[in-house]
Amino acid sequence: MNALPTATHTPKADLRGLIDAITHAAAEDSMNNLLTTEQWDLLAAYLLPVHLAAGQVLFSQGSNDRTLYLVESGSLSVHFEDDKQRLRLAIVGPGSLVGEGAFFSHRPRSATVQAGAASKLWSLPALRHAELGNRQPAVALQLAMAAGAVLAKRLGSRRRRIAST
Repeated sequence: MNALPTATHTPKADLRGLIDAITHAAAEDSMNNLLTTEQWDLLAAYLLPVHLAAGQVLFSQGSNDRTLYLVESGSLSVHFEDDKQRLRLAIVGPGSLVGEGAFFSHRPRSATVQAGAASKLWSLPALRHAELGNRQPAVALQLAMAAGAVLAKRLGSRRRRIAST
């Protein structure tokens, strides 16, 4: 009987582009790099690459997924859909993240996120974050703190408050 591989056996991803994007991000809701080089190396085994073409939807408003996405390159449009129209809430660029609202709240997505340009992201599904928390609690905590800081920045900005996904 073959056992399924776990995240710790996943080949280590090259996160240099992501780390560089976070380090050089200038947007008010960008991530702060709270991780050490060693912690990024540990986190790499838990992150999965996501490539989006321009116009491709990452997730839709109302979906019940709690995956957190870190943006390495490209741009993402965050929009809310009601019965009458589609309203763009924000543009999210490299060095930031999306999905933080559902990640923390365990509630459905509050907005739709679509690639405005070809984009490279790194995903952290909730189950992989739980595994990371069991195996590398300090890394999981630092990542959660960085995502929480982005959420707090968005909630503290009247213009971006409703853009938390």
